[in-house]
Amino acid sequence: MEADQYRVNEYSEIEREKLNLINSTYNTLEQLENYKNETIYFEQQRAINQVRQLALQQALQGALGTINGCLNKELHLRTFSANIGMFGSN
Repeated sequence: MEADQYRVNEYSEIEREKLNLINSTYNTLEQLENYKNETIYFEQQRAINQVRQLALQQALQGALGTINGCLNKELHLRTFSANIGMFGSN
């Protein structure tokens, strides 16, 4: 009878350990899934920021080109005016 009780207790202990292992494994998998989702979100945000940065850089380069073009035209006009002024007064 004592041996039977011992076997029942051991079986119960094994079942508890098995259940604990299952729960622990489930929690670990859930944590890994969360880490994976966080990593995906981080990578998406990084890609979005890179695209934004590239778009801003291209827009700034375009604006700089426009400004340089306008300044060059203005410089040429002023140079012409100055030359006309100098040569026209002679």
